[in-house]
Amino acid sequence: MTRPNRLSFFIGCSIMIPALAFSADKPPQKGSTVKEVKTMSEKDQTALAVSAAPAHISKDASVMIYGADGKLTEVRKGTNGFTCIPTVMNLPIPDPICMDAASNQWMTDIMNNAPKPSNTVPGIAYMARGGSHLEKGGKVVMSGDGAKVVKEPPHWMIMWPFDASASKLPTTPNPSGMYVMFEGSPYAHIMVYQDPNKMK
Repeated sequence: MTRPNRLSFFIGCSIMIPALAFSADKPPQKGSTVKEVKTMSEKDQTALAVSAAPAHISKDASVMIYGADGKLTEVRKGTNGFTCIPTVMNLPIPDPICMDAASNQWMTDIMNNAPKPSNTVPGIAYMARGGSHLEKGGKVVMSGDGAKVVKEPPHWMIMWPFDASASKLPTTPNPSGMYVMFEGSPYAHIMVYQDPNKMK
């Protein structure tokens, strides 16, 4: 195993990122997904991580896995600018993600509470096994007491500040399979379901 990487901020934070949604209200639950993933072998964690993206992307991506201390460490150096990790949220079902450098920067900024993302080009991130988001009062929210975790089907994301009113896109999951998540915030981005029929 080689060097630790900035993606180690995913675990041990008070913010959890499900399908790029998050809650600052309570810390990750001990003994859930991260612990389970930590107990997996390097080979199994790697397989889980690369399952997040199409094979033509994941085969050349960097791979980071969790060590016994819960921190991410790079175990495979990629050549295409993408990084895959085996899970990003403390839930019973792992939600691996594979993202390019711009999405990596987007996520670094949001985890560091930056006022807005600093990536200068749109980012692409894949979650081919699905993820989750938070809902409250029928709306997708970034955080809040009483918000519930809602499963997302397999999807990919465009990490760029989209405006729902300008793009004419909805702000909640819908039969079209596309919506703007976190509308009205600097971290608004587009969610695209691979199969809209599998949405809630």
